[in-house]
Amino acid sequence: MEFQNEIGIIQRKMAASVAGSSRRLEILHVLDIKAGQQVLDIGCGGGHLLEELAKAVGPNGKAIGLDTSQDQLKQANEKCALYDNASTLLGFANKINLEKNSCDAVASAQTFEYIEDVDESIEEVARILKPSSIFANISILWDYYKFYGADDNLNNLIQDTFKAHCFHQMLPTTLSGRLEKFGFKHIKHKPLPMFITTTDDNSPAKYAAEVMAQFAIQKGVSKDKVNEWQNQLKLAEDTGNFAYTNLPILTYGYLS
Repeated sequence: MEFQNEIGIIQRKMAASVAGSSRRLEILHVLDIKAGQQVLDIGCGGGHLLEELAKAVGPNGKAIGLDTSQDQLKQANEKCALYDNASTLLGFANKINLEKNSCDAVASAQTFEYIEDVDESIEEVARILKPSSIFANISILWDYYKFYGADDNLNNLIQDTFKAHCFHQMLPTTLSGRLEKFGFKHIKHKPLPMFITTTDDNSPAKYAAEVMAQFAIQKGVSKDKVNEWQNQLKLAEDTGNFAYTNLPILTYGYLS
C-alpha cells in the first residue's frame, strides 16, 4: 500500500493523533539520543518523528528522514522547515544513500512490514550503523488489528480484504531472528497495546477505519458495502458497542 494522496493525508492525521505521539515517545526513550549524533528515520512519512529527532540531536547533530514517497517528503520538509539539522532522502530501505558506519541510531515506525525483503533492508541498516549503535522498530501484529461492532460477515469482508495491504502480517514474531542474523544483540520487545472505544479527531480508530475503507474500495469492495460498514461502526459507537484493538510492538537491539 502506498501512503500518498488521500491515504497519505489520513496517515499523517493518524501520526498526529494520540497513538502517533505515544509511539514517538517510546522510540525516543529507547534511542536515548545524545546531542551531536546522526539519526535516520526510515519511512519518515510526514516528518512527525523526524522533527522530534532534530530537536533531540541539537544543532550540531543531524536528523535524516528516508521515504519512498515524494508527497510525504514534501510534507516532512515543510514540517521540519525550522530545523537546519533535518534533511530528507528519497529512496528505499535496502539501498540508503549514506556512508557505512555513519549513523548513531536508526528508527522506523510501521514501515518494515511493508518491505517485501525485510532481511535485505536490515542488512542495510547494519551497514550504516556504527558499532554498538541502536536500531528501534515499531511493527504491528496485524492479526490483532480489529474493529468490533459491525455485522460479523461485513466486518470480516473489510478486514480480510485489508490483509493484502502489507507483506508481513506478524513481523515482530520473526524480527529477533532476522536482527540476530545481521549482528544485532540484546534484542528486546515492548508491546504497545491499544483498546479504543471512540472515533473523535484524536482517535487512531477514526483514521484506521478511513484507511481500511479506502483500501477496500481500491480492492473492489463496493462503496455501498464500505459505507454500510462505516455506518454500522458509528451506530455501535453511539450505543456503546464499538471497539478498536491494535497491538504494535517496539523492537530494539544493538549492533555488535
